Amino acid sequence: MERMPDGRSFYITTPIYYPSDVPHIGHGYTTVAVDTLARWHRQAGDDTWMLTGTDEHGQKMLRTATANGATPQEWVDRLVTESWFPVLRTLDIANDDFIRTTQERHERNVQNFLQAVYDRGYIYAGEYEALYCVGCEEFKPESEILDGTVPFEGLKVCAIHSKPLEMLHEKNYFFKLSEFQDDLLKLYADRPDFVQPVSAMNEVTQFVKQGLKDLSISRSTFDWGIKVPWDDSHVVYVWFDALLNYATAVGYGEDEENFARRWPATHIVGKDILRFHAVIWPAMLMAAGIEVPRGVFAHGWLLVGGEKMSKSKLTGIAPSEIIDVFGSDAFRYYFMSAIAFGHDGSFSWEDLAARYQAELANGFGNLASRTTAMIERYFEGIIPPEGTITDGDRKIQEIVRDAAANADAAIDRLAIDEAVAAIWTIVDALNGYITENEPWALAKDDAQRERLGTVLYTAAEGLRALAVLMSPVIPKACETLWIALGAAETLGRLRDQPIRDAGTWGQLKPGSSVNGLAPLFPRVESTID
Repeated sequence: MERMPDGRSFYITTPIYYPSDVPHIGHGYTTVAVDTLARWHRQAGDDTWMLTGTDEHGQKMLRTATANGATPQEWVDRLVTESWFPVLRTLDIANDDFIRTTQERHERNVQNFLQAVYDRGYIYAGEYEALYCVGCEEFKPESEILDGTVPFEGLKVCAIHSKPLEMLHEKNYFFKLSEFQDDLLKLYADRPDFVQPVSAMNEVTQFVKQGLKDLSISRSTFDWGIKVPWDDSHVVYVWFDALLNYATAVGYGEDEENFARRWPATHIVGKDILRFHAVIWPAMLMAAGIEVPRGVFAHGWLLVGGEKMSKSKLTGIAPSEIIDVFGSDAFRYYFMSAIAFGHDGSFSWEDLAARYQAELANGFGNLASRTTAMIERYFEGIIPPEGTITDGDRKIQEIVRDAAANADAAIDRLAIDEAVAAIWTIVDALNGYITENEPWALAKDDAQRERLGTVLYTAAEGLRALAVLMSPVIPKACETLWIALGAAETLGRLRDQPIRDAGTWGQLKPGSSVNGLAPLFPRVESTID
């Protein structure tokens, strides 16, 4: 997806999460990815808006609430307050908005949207009989229906949840999804990056080419949902309701100026909900005469022990289990660097611990500690001026410049792991540079005083660029480093540094005072079982 045109908003969303259980690291992974992209664009000066939220209607939520002796509203209020809001703070998420589908601003404008599509002739009444999965909140296609085994022998089960499906026969309202097959295929052909990665686009294109059936978009057997505006004996199908959060959150139906400013959005979703976002959602918008999203990016699954992250299969790990040991920066760094964004990735405690020690503690953290310590020891805590530079110094400047440009290009492609890898070339180069130049040896020779100053200025200025470039990924450590370099007093707040200019050499002011720096990534003593 190309860089935002001047004056256009960068509006990015997480999936709207179903809060029927507590968040696991799969939710954390997606949310941190969206937050990292939003932070980068915000710091680049783009008109940025990040949305996350919760999808609170549907039969599954009603049944779970009843089983827990609560009304649906009481149940979702408790889940969101006790689990979903706190995890945003735990992960250091800087979202601009949090939408709940039970909020009036959403419910009112879902009805407005539905009425508009109805008035345009794309909704009709009909009868429906099909196998339904309560866990997916979806009538299942043949490809996702399996014959059950013990204890569900003789029954049809969901291929995703491995639980029996329910045969439903209802009078419902239908959306004419089938009429949009050609329009969708033209969209995919005209905008080959509308769905990313390429494997996801291929999957969606093949699915649509096989033919689309009209979509049942109402339910009449329960009332936990948004009323259909022309028939209050029906509630809106939970997915039709949920997808509209992306539009209602930025003013669809009541704040047209803000909607025009923010829309269209870039959606980051898990690949298991790709079809809803890349097929049904753009068709809904076409039916209403609204511009389709800027793009849909489907990331892979997080696997634990070879299985997709799932509370029902006991592979769910709460983000706090990691953060309590390693800290939020380590959580963010690990998931943004260790997994190729768009592909499945395996999580293991051993890999996390190894990367924490090698890359964060020994790589970045040690580089920052020894650079600031040597400036304190050899220059009384004052950043020295740069003297005559050598080819080796010039090479560091080139690496910093290229890293900033390459990282920005990777972010434009939504390749977060590639952006981190580009930035990390600075860490590796500076560590090698210090080893090669041996400032501790230069300090023993007064004749080498200018050279010592140049080496330490080069290391400090490289750290300045690192603090800016890595701040969207590891905001706490970068803020600490920024203050330790004395940059806050001479250059202003870290968040105000234009990230696309981070590779421009010479921004750190000689004469600035370096402050004491505790280890950015302290040794982890806890045993990981």
